Amino acid sequence: MAFAVAPVVPYNRGMNVLSSLDSLRYFLAAARALNFRHAARSVALTPTAFGQRIKQLEEQLGTQLFARTTRSVTLTESGLLLVPAAEQCVAAADACARVGRSDREPLEMELTLGTRQELGMSWVMPQRRLMARQRPWLTMHLYFGSGPDLLLRVKNHEIDCAITSTRVSDRKLDFVQLHREAYVLVGARALLAKSPLRRDEDAAEHTLVDSNGEMPLYRYFRDAPGGGDRLRFRRHVWLGSIAAIHDEVLAGAGVAVLPEYLVRRDLASGKLVRAFPKVTLLDDHFRLVFRALDPRRALFETLAEDFRRAPLR
Repeated sequence: MAFAVAPVVPYNRGMNVLSSLDSLRYFLAAARALNFRHAARSVALTPTAFGQRIKQLEEQLGTQLFARTTRSVTLTESGLLLVPAAEQCVAAADACARVGRSDREPLEMELTLGTRQELGMSWVMPQRRLMARQRPWLTMHLYFGSGPDLLLRVKNHEIDCAITSTRVSDRKLDFVQLHREAYVLVGARALLAKSPLRRDEDAAEHTLVDSNGEMPLYRYFRDAPGGGDRLRFRRHVWLGSIAAIHDEVLAGAGVAVLPEYLVRRDLASGKLVRAFPKVTLLDDHFRLVFRALDPRRALFETLAEDFRRAPLR
């Protein structure tokens, strides 16, 4: 039986180990920013020097890592494959550097966390400030977006992790569960006093507001026991974000399924009231999502534990 023998790659005497690690750090900076000028600034290099280091790395590896035009920078297939390996290599090097230095401050670290806007403002922002006091070595940037957008950006290395209730089915992504997210069908008190929503036929007098045309929020009522797809609303409107839907419902311009934590105070104050209160809507969970091969898993799990200890608001 013949065995294939991998070719022996000669040792490059001109390739210094430390400079190679720096090149990988520069590569990761470019992969995250997808803008060489911004990436160069983040690592304190001139754009020319930064471009030269990326070119040297491509020559050493024998493959193009970025496709560049005058308007955009994108990762090639080789670049996408290199990202997780480079992250593991740099993380391992940093771990080696910390050996025997337990009395010193942890190395500075940055990460970008994605989430939807209203959750970010009401819940993530306060926890971010608390985490900044607990871990001054960690700089946490925020990105606001929708669920599918967040998952795509994590997968493509545009952000490091995300908090979302969007279901995760991609094997390249992993997650840690955070909090249960309950939902309620609500409308403004004045609106429902004028036009009640107690019976199926009452829906014909109302506008149903959701985030997009597939009505993903309404499905928590539609698919719940006792809910069903039996209500026929006068019209449907979608506004793109839960914050906008919340504002529209408070203004009495429609009814909507919204997260219970978001409208808890409105229900308590009487600004909003529940429709069909006997129907228990389906629920979901917030998850901290990150790349499955990300070497920072332990950090993400620690952050997830911090978020779990903080009640939703």
